[in-house]
This record gives sequence, C-alpha cells and structure tokens, in this order.
Amino acid sequence: MNQRLSIILYEPEIPPNTGNIIRLCANSGAELHLIEPLGFSLEEKALRRAGLDYAEWATMKVWPSLSACLEAIAPNQIYAMTTKGSRNFFEARFEPGDALIFGPETRGLPENFIFSLPGEQRLRLPMVENAGRSLNLSNSVAIAVYEAWRQFEFSGD
Repeated sequence: MNQRLSIILYEPEIPPNTGNIIRLCANSGAELHLIEPLGFSLEEKALRRAGLDYAEWATMKVWPSLSACLEAIAPNQIYAMTTKGSRNFFEARFEPGDALIFGPETRGLPENFIFSLPGEQRLRLPMVENAGRSLNLSNSVAIAVYEAWRQFEFSGD
C-alpha cells in the first residue's frame, strides 16, 4: 500500500507549472502522476528548466488515463481540488496514501469527475470573493502539499 501523498495532474497544459511541481514533489517526497494528454512534451525547454533537473529525485509517472492511474496507485482517499469544491481545503484531514487531483490550468477538472465524489472530497482553497481567477496551479499544489505534509508531521521518505 502506498504511504506517500500522491499528486495527480489531470491533463496539465503549462510546462513551467509542471516543472515547478516536479521540483516540489522531489523536495517534499510526494509522488507525482501526470494524466495524458499532456499539453507539452516532457522534453520542452521550459519544463526542463523549471523541474526536470529534479526528476531524478522525484517519483513521477505518466498515465494514459485517470482511471488507469487510480486503479494502479489505489489511494486511501481521493480529493478533487476545485473551485467548485464544497469543503474548505483546510478542514480536511489527510493521511499518507491519499491522492490530491488537480485539473488543467484553463478548464479545471471535468465536472462529471468532480461530482462523482462525495462533497467532503471536493476541496477548494479559500480565496476572496470576486477575485476573478483561481490561483496558479503550481501555487495551489504547493499549498496543498505542504499542508498535507504538515499534517503528517513532515515525516515520510
């Protein structure tokens, strides 16, 4: 059974965001799972500059579909990170082996996936009303990873 936090990026689009998240996962011990299609090549210069030099320290895998990923990693609990979340992210209690799923930068997670999960598993990061747009993907992942890792008392591999 997986005892590390899994970060799943569903169809990520912007290379520097994914690069920053690779670096974050390398430094926090979280596993990174990328769901195809990717909006870039893993060979892109912007991705390499931001994070692929950390790839040797990160646990990262590319999957052909979200269902293939979830079946293989079998997370304890699945959380959708979404502006359509019904629960404040900071109310959740995470455990090693949980998975946090983030959608693509321009459109977020598919609604049919979001609403297939119980309300307590649909999480949103707090933002001021009428902010216009949501937080940057790599910033959102960083907030989430460090809060979950804090709850683990910064333990893990």
